[in-house]
Amino acid sequence: MKVLYAVQATGNGHIIRAETLIPIFSKSAEVDILLSGTSSDISLKYPVKYRFKGLSFTFGKKGGINILKSIMKIDIWQFFKDFRRLNLDQYDLIISDFEPISSWASIYQNKYCIALSHQFSLLCDEVPNLNRKAWLPKLILKYYAPFSNGYGFHFKKYSNKIYLPIIKSDLINAKPIKKNYFVVYLPSYDDKTILKILSKVQKTNWIVFSKHTSEKYRQGNVKIKPISKETFNKRLVNCRGVLCGAGFETPSEALYLKKKLMVIPMKNQYEQQLNALALEELGVPVLYDFNNLIIDKLKLWVSSKKIIKVDYSESPKKIVDKVFLDFIKYSSKKTLLTT
Repeated sequence: MKVLYAVQATGNGHIIRAETLIPIFSKSAEVDILLSGTSSDISLKYPVKYRFKGLSFTFGKKGGINILKSIMKIDIWQFFKDFRRLNLDQYDLIISDFEPISSWASIYQNKYCIALSHQFSLLCDEVPNLNRKAWLPKLILKYYAPFSNGYGFHFKKYSNKIYLPIIKSDLINAKPIKKNYFVVYLPSYDDKTILKILSKVQKTNWIVFSKHTSEKYRQGNVKIKPISKETFNKRLVNCRGVLCGAGFETPSEALYLKKKLMVIPMKNQYEQQLNALALEELGVPVLYDFNNLIIDKLKLWVSSKKIIKVDYSESPKKIVDKVFLDFIKYSSKKTLLTT
């Protein structure tokens, strides 16, 4: 069996998950890799056969997405050309981690495409949802990368189509030594804003990983570092706690490592708003802004001893087996219908 595994490279979480799944896929199939997107800070360590610009957004500096820059980056005509030209004839199965070019090419060429992403789980009725009507974000989630069938990842098993987070081997095999600092990853805020707030939480050491600098520097009790996968993993393993956005991978890793966790969802980012609701249900404190008004809450969190207990030891092979079993059932049914 030959598989095209297509990965969204907007943000780092998809890449991190792919590095765990690719070797498992490769034990049962011949796998080619497709990447699209331009916002990831880390590179995939496996050979990539197809590389596209795709559809990406640009992080802002005030807590949200830079709408203007994101719109300016979109080349919709190139996107149409790319998915129409991507030839899928040689592949039996397309697996898409919220990757739009392969997904739309699958629709265009009538190929079976299985969604395998955190975003798929957000379409399930069982997950915590916003009270207000959000038809447009839901529509985008559903049709950004359309699929034939799908499975998702979330902080809890909300349904039989949702699996627990995949934790990378670097963290599974780590031996934490708790040191006196907190890790911060808030890519939608600029360094100046972060420094202004964290410097007021004194007698606390902060290590900030920033998308907005290429040089490390220090200001008082706050260290700013450019993003490095190896350095981030090391600091994450040994920290006292994690302050980050309400993405999926970093909060999952912090919970797995039994770190204190506080999240700040990006403004007007539907996925992170839903993640924040799910994390609140688990007992994780959530801030919905980052200004002087939250300093007392930060101080309370720093001094608290509350750790959220989760069990994320589930083997990723379980969901890979499910994906291939799904395809076998589809192929068998298709064969019966054509004979």
